[in-house]
Amino acid sequence: MNLCYLFSGQGSQFANMGQDLYQAEPLYKQTVDEASDVLNLNLADPKNFDDPANVQVAILTMSTGIARLLDADLPMPKAMFGLSLGEYSALVSAKALSFQSGLKLVRDRSRYMDAAGQTNPGAMAAVLNLAPEVVAQVCADIDGVYPANFNTSKQTVIGGTAQAVEQASAVLKDKGAKRVVPIKVAVASHTPLMQPASDQLAKRLETVDFAEPATTVMSNTLEAPFTKANLKSTLVEQLVRPTHFMGDVQAVDAMGIDAFVEIGPGNTLSKLAKKTAKKPTFNVESVDTLNDFRAKLEEF
Repeated sequence: MNLCYLFSGQGSQFANMGQDLYQAEPLYKQTVDEASDVLNLNLADPKNFDDPANVQVAILTMSTGIARLLDADLPMPKAMFGLSLGEYSALVSAKALSFQSGLKLVRDRSRYMDAAGQTNPGAMAAVLNLAPEVVAQVCADIDGVYPANFNTSKQTVIGGTAQAVEQASAVLKDKGAKRVVPIKVAVASHTPLMQPASDQLAKRLETVDFAEPATTVMSNTLEAPFTKANLKSTLVEQLVRPTHFMGDVQAVDAMGIDAFVEIGPGNTLSKLAKKTAKKPTFNVESVDTLNDFRAKLEEF
């Protein structure tokens, strides 16, 4: 069976996530303990794992631990990708980036984004039931707002300054959007407001070693696979350019994917993928969902 792994991004985290896996799965526990040593931070403690300041390293750790559990039972998937932060989990899983380097890099990326958000405060909103090209045109006509996430044919997220997002939201409703839903964030990810973070990340990446991915890892930014040659420049651009989740789903679907497996907290990505590809989807975020996935694999 040809699988595509989807790695969760920021926003789907929940209290005590991964604690059941830590208690029940030795390989998962080993992964969390390894991350704790690398970061000099006790991630076995739910207070630290759930701390908003640690959310990016926590999701990377959880996703890597689950991917290692699946790797013990399954061959390398035919393709994989993540949403934003999840791209780092995918690159670790595809052996393009070491787990240790990934943890330190993501920790610093988180700090850069927080600092950029304080310098350039932003807002984001999800636009529902309106064609992506209409959303993009409205953003092009209003200074300070940009398309940030092209998730499905009926869901596009916009980001920018609070005033510009509010202005665009009103226009988008007039254009026929069913709803425009504000997202509870203080930064406008994947827009030019993240330029300070992008600049810092570019310098930071000079010290990081990457390898060629061991399988196809799609880039949200390029709608094309990551390569060793394009990795650094693409991760820099990722912070200031929109994600194209829908495009990545379409690209891997054309490769003959049989099912999508979301790895990490939540099931947002598997739901989005199903709207585009109409293929079976699974999510693994707990002992119960892991065992459920293992059982369903036997049916294929």
